This record gives sequence, C-alpha cells and structure tokens, in this order.
Amino acid sequence: MTDDHTPEQSSRKHSSQVVEGVERAASRAMLHAVGFSADDFRKPQVGVASTWSMVTPCNMHINGLADTVNASIDAAGGKGVIYNTITISDGISMGTEGMKYSLVSREIIADSIEAVSGCMGHDGIIAIGGCDKNMPGCIMGLARLNRPAIFIYGGTIRPGKNHTDIISVFEAVGGHAKGTVSDIELKQIEETAIPGAGSCGGMYTANTMASAIEAMGM
Repeated sequence: MTDDHTPEQSSRKHSSQVVEGVERAASRAMLHAVGFSADDFRKPQVGVASTWSMVTPCNMHINGLADTVNASIDAAGGKGVIYNTITISDGISMGTEGMKYSLVSREIIADSIEAVSGCMGHDGIIAIGGCDKNMPGCIMGLARLNRPAIFIYGGTIRPGKNHTDIISVFEAVGGHAKGTVSDIELKQIEETAIPGAGSCGGMYTANTMASAIEAMGM
C-alpha cells in the first residue's frame, strides 16, 4: 500500500487542517496579525510551550530560552509559535495554604499544553520547564498529544555567596531557632544564597524530575 501523503503533507498533518483551503481564510487572516507570512502557512508549525513567570527564579529566564528555541525552529524551516502556561513555586509557598495548589498546578500545565497545541493544530511541541510541577506537567501534556515533542529543562541555579544555596537558608533558619545563627547572619544568607535564575540548587523535585526525564530520553 502506498502513502498518499507527500513528506511535506505528513509533516503538516495537524496544521494543514487549520490553515489550508479557501474556507480557512479567516484563520489565516488572524495568524497574519501575529506575524505569519504567506510562506509560513506551508511550514510545519511547532508550539513552544513556555512556563515563563516572575513569581519564582526557577522560571524568570524561560522567556529568553523560548525566544531562542522559536528562532531555531524558524531557521530550520518550521514556524515556531510561542505560548505560555503557568507555574507556581513550592519553595516559596511551602508551609502555607498556598501549597494546596501545588499538585493542582501540574494538571493545569498539562491541560493547557494539550488544549493550546491540540486546538491550534501544532505539528510538534517543545515545552520548556523550570520549577517543580512544570516537569511532570509538561511531559503529561506532550504525552497526551502524542506528537513529535521535546522537553527542555531551564536548568538549576548557580551557587550563592560562599557556595550557599536554598538548603543553606533552611539550615540557617534551624540554626537561628537553636540560637547558633544571629539575626544578621540569617539576613545575610537570605539575601545572597539565591543569586539569580534557575531551579532550587538541590535534589528536590525540579532537578530530580529533570534527571529522570533525561534518563528516559525525553
């Protein structure tokens, strides 16, 4: 049995249903407004699911990675389309009522990736995650769609002053309660342990899940 689809059509299995034909003129008109050219409608569309947010350092740099990924897709002959999903921070909210939303956020991330790329006819997806629930949430969304996909980890944070990290802050809080760490010492560690972007510097959920995802080849 022969395949009736050309390689070009096969690589555009989903997007072609959204943008091809006279009856899809309105769809193309809306996509022109977000930067599509006439040539772009003949290219495979790749959704770039970004978890960028300023609610946590784990994700504050993801927008830059998404821009780089998008440009690379375009350079390779595809059409990248960036969209966002959410993130919350376990590290910031732990010990408060906010942690009740932690596991729920995983489902929201998976649902939103499935919904956006499924609705918009993306032929492939690249998801970029940073914080804890981003990792399984992104993978779950990609698995549900069952289309060519890659997950990219935003990476862990650099050490702070004197090789401190988030664990150092937790330890300093314990030391303060014990009376071995002063108010000034605690404040100094608090202000210098996390110097910038990246996930918590320990084998917590983000780094553990990133290692597992890498081991699975995803």
